[in-house]
Amino acid sequence: MAKLMEDEVFMAFTTYAVIVVVKMLLMAPLTAFYRITRGAFANEEDVARKPAEERKKLLRSHPDVERVRRCHQNDIETIVPFVLVGLLYALTGPVLSAALLHFRIFAGSRICHTIAYLFSLPQPSRGLSWVIGLLVNFSMSYSVLSTVLYL
Repeated sequence: MAKLMEDEVFMAFTTYAVIVVVKMLLMAPLTAFYRITRGAFANEEDVARKPAEERKKLLRSHPDVERVRRCHQNDIETIVPFVLVGLLYALTGPVLSAALLHFRIFAGSRICHTIAYLFSLPQPSRGLSWVIGLLVNFSMSYSVLSTVLYL
């Protein structure tokens, strides 16, 4: 493992993977913040200490909470594949400049996607940022397969 951490491509991958994973992890506390500030809880135990009349009002969905949850779900659907494919890609020994381009574009697209989602920016801003991240994952997948294809 120590030898691997000397590889520039692997260090670059690790850097950008951690950035997007931390971004994804921050969505959970952001969801909790929106639930608390909007008074919209999903589970009975979340409001168990409140009076019965108030409990019914608090067990509801709220558009702001649902927006953050959808953004988080989209992160899970795109960042997890990036980490898996990106690791394999980094292990194939790509040129550093190409690897950095993949990693930076993906991280930038996910940050732009989150901003577009949370601030309700007009389309196609969110859609384009999602497609760009998806294309990066496909590009790295193609590179991995073309390097190690075994039939």
